[in-house]
Amino acid sequence: MMLDAARHYYPPKFIVELCSYMSFFKQNTLQLHLSDNLYNAGIYSRERSLSLYARFRLWSDAAEVEGLNKFKNESYTKAQFKTIQSECVSRGVTIIPEIEAPGHALPIVQWKPDLGLSTDLSLLNISHPDTIPTMKAIWNHFFDWFDSKTVHIGADEYTGEVSEYNRFVNEMANFIRNNGSKSVRIWGTFPPKPEYDNITTDVSIQHWEFFEDNPLFDYIKNNYSVVNSDDTFYVVNKWSGSYPPKVNIVKSFNGNPATGGHWQPHIFDTKNETNNPERSNKYILGAIAPLWNDFGPNATVYSETYYAWREGIPALADKQWGGKPLTRRILECLPNSARFSPSKSLGRGDICDSSKGRRLSDLSGNDYDASTNCARTSNNTLLIAPGCSLKTPLLSKGRNYTLTLKLYIESTEGQDATIISGADSTLMLTPNVTLFASGNYYRLNSTLPLKTWVELSIVGRGEQTFASVQEASLRDSFPSVNARVSVEEEFQAVLGINGAYFVWAPIAIEAPIAELGGSDAGWTGEFAGLLLSSET
Repeated sequence: MMLDAARHYYPPKFIVELCSYMSFFKQNTLQLHLSDNLYNAGIYSRERSLSLYARFRLWSDAAEVEGLNKFKNESYTKAQFKTIQSECVSRGVTIIPEIEAPGHALPIVQWKPDLGLSTDLSLLNISHPDTIPTMKAIWNHFFDWFDSKTVHIGADEYTGEVSEYNRFVNEMANFIRNNGSKSVRIWGTFPPKPEYDNITTDVSIQHWEFFEDNPLFDYIKNNYSVVNSDDTFYVVNKWSGSYPPKVNIVKSFNGNPATGGHWQPHIFDTKNETNNPERSNKYILGAIAPLWNDFGPNATVYSETYYAWREGIPALADKQWGGKPLTRRILECLPNSARFSPSKSLGRGDICDSSKGRRLSDLSGNDYDASTNCARTSNNTLLIAPGCSLKTPLLSKGRNYTLTLKLYIESTEGQDATIISGADSTLMLTPNVTLFASGNYYRLNSTLPLKTWVELSIVGRGEQTFASVQEASLRDSFPSVNARVSVEEEFQAVLGINGAYFVWAPIAIEAPIAELGGSDAGWTGEFAGLLLSSET
């Protein structure tokens, strides 16, 4: 698999969990795409291009790369990246790092604007005398961060001069081979032609689309090794005008008659068999299915990437190894087989922790007793004040759930107040009802009334998340019947599409259930009950 970690940051622990899941289904490679930018639409001014979302995910404070990465909290230190690699390889999964250039190179141009091509600042001007030395300096600094024998230099979708592109790839490949002792891989972009000084055959090619190249006739027959990343199995997370938000499982069971109708890595073209080499061809390295975050970090929360791959990984893994006998019935077994995977927390079920302090009983009988240092009122509620909180032994709950809180908000301090927080999300008043997850705010139009008892429900229903607010009475049973039938409002991600228009998309946010209140909560009031259910 390939994960676009450039346009969406993922915590190290999440990547390791993905490796565990991949390993369970016998996949052995995870390509991490570590630098990229949102699409640099031709409508942008130079100033807007240079402010567009672009990230280089490796963090170093060394002088030679100072300023390349300005977002330390969304990046991987050397120690973190080393841990990711060692934890994944201990599960049988090799991390292949990718630093993208000379296309998709806006993070580098934002660092050194003179290196951008004047017609498109997301492309490097290879003819500039500092461009190739800059890229060599970047790679030279990060060589000892990478444990894999192969590294990826990107080289995707470059629209500048072909001769300059080939010179760039060859110089970088030679430098990385001689100074980093690594082999180099690129995306298929400019196939070899008699009129050019072509890319050397020791550079492996990652094919992705026939409008770029014909992998058999352009590369394999010219002694280039090829990875099959045909966009048949592309995923664009959440929304796309052309690619699905989940792995196309059906197509993994559609190949050609020679393989019993099943796709395999040597099948680049399912419609024209003359474009496919023999399965035994030594130049076929395997297959990698990419997931792209074309519309940036606010389009999804971390776990939605797992759900985009959840069924796709077991379906693809068998075919990536050239398997024939398994049919689509394997997916019927997935719910039972996946529960034996060592990465069960990817789906964000109940994650237990420990809590200490005065106990509050879990009346459901599940023994998830809470603890608190808050005072009780005469009405047997908790008085929420600065410095006190209620802590449960749970951190987060993923699909599917209903979380209902019975609250009385006396006052809030400033614009932001934290109602309850968890491992993956935080329920806030900003002053609108808001869920903060994976570094982004998802706001509703609704607010909570002050000095009124309410039942606030957050509902995770499949790929969607909703909230409802119902005025209540302290004397009412909890939850009240009226609260269950109150009008729901949906949390949505707002995706900017290449500077042209917006798309509103559903988002699946986990329930925050670890701590209510806290020293920095920003509100005072009373709390009368919490109900967490797997029913929606």
